[in-house]
Amino acid sequence: VQLQASGGGLVQAGGSLRLTCAASGRTYRSYAWFRQAPGKEREFVAAVIYSGRKYYATSVKDRFTISRDNAKNTLYLEMNNLEPEDTAVYYCAAGDPITSAIRAPEGYRQWGQGTLVTVSS
Repeated sequence: VQLQASGGGLVQAGGSLRLTCAASGRTYRSYAWFRQAPGKEREFVAAVIYSGRKYYATSVKDRFTISRDNAKNTLYLEMNNLEPEDTAVYYCAAGDPITSAIRAPEGYRQWGQGTLVTVSS
C-alpha cells in the first residue's frame, strides 16, 4: 500500500483547507489523519473505519470532517475554522488497529509522506 497526501498550504485563521490522501494496494480496517507540530509528538486527528464510524480528537471535533471514498480509495480531511494551533505536518495512515488503539500511531502500518498546514494569525 502506498499513501500520497496532498492539499496542505498556508491559510489565515478562520479559513479552510481540504487534505487528500490517495491510497493504492490492499484495503485496511482503519484510515486516519495524524499531525505533528514542531517540537511535539505526533498526535491523532481523526479516523474512519470500515463500518463508516468516525473518530475525532477533541481539539478538532466540530471543525474537521474525515471521509473516505471507497471507490476511489481516497481519504479526505475537510478542515474548517482553522486555528494557529492547527499548524503541523499532517500525515495519513492506514492499518488494522483494534478499536481501543484507533487513536494510537502504533496501530497503523502504512504512512503517507506528510503535507504541511500553516495557519497564520
